[in-house]
Amino acid sequence: MQPEALIFDVDGTLAETEEAHRVAFNAAFAAAGLDWHWGRARYTALLAVTGGKERIAHWCRSIGVEVDDPVIRALHADKTVRYSRLVAGGAVALRPGVRTLVETARAEGVRLAIATTTSRPNVDALIEAAFGEPSTAVFEVIAAGDEVPLKKPDPAVYRLALERLGVPAGATAALEDSANGVRAARAAGIACVATPGVYTTGDDFTGAAVIESLEGLGPSDVMALAASAHGTAVHA
Repeated sequence: MQPEALIFDVDGTLAETEEAHRVAFNAAFAAAGLDWHWGRARYTALLAVTGGKERIAHWCRSIGVEVDDPVIRALHADKTVRYSRLVAGGAVALRPGVRTLVETARAEGVRLAIATTTSRPNVDALIEAAFGEPSTAVFEVIAAGDEVPLKKPDPAVYRLALERLGVPAGATAALEDSANGVRAARAAGIACVATPGVYTTGDDFTGAAVIESLEGLGPSDVMALAASAHGTAVHA
């Protein structure tokens, strides 16, 4: 069955971006004169908190430091600039099979959308660097984390993507890399394929079809895999 649309997560799904995000966070902390450093193990744990600003706020609470919201926003804004520079410089590449799947979907008339926790500037930076086109030339609909009140595992961003596409959940398939993303997609009624990434290999992907990569898959293959694993919805 050919889907009407494919809805992609960004970080960890389109590309292994989390290491670049981690480096950018640490650089922003250092530039602000903070002695915070997120190693890989710590960052893996922090990824349970979706959203960059939310992650910083959680970190502050965990170490007993009170930081005002404007300071958190300024740190995150600086981190976003640093991340965009890393991406523009070629620090991040698309995951195997992503480019071909996107190109095949476009050729076959399958609509493409983004449903992500990350902010819109991060989305634009990655897509423009990876595809050589503006993000809106590749993905018809982009629903970003800064447009919804709650982030994954809440399904709000997926519901926003569906609303903008104007298609029913059952006519789409989601592509994710994390447990929070799978829960969000399923809570929105969307069948899901998960390709675990470097930072999410230990996640619980119950309800999703789990595969190593998207290599060799077309839109109908993704839809079939997702549908085969789609059971009772998980409510966020």
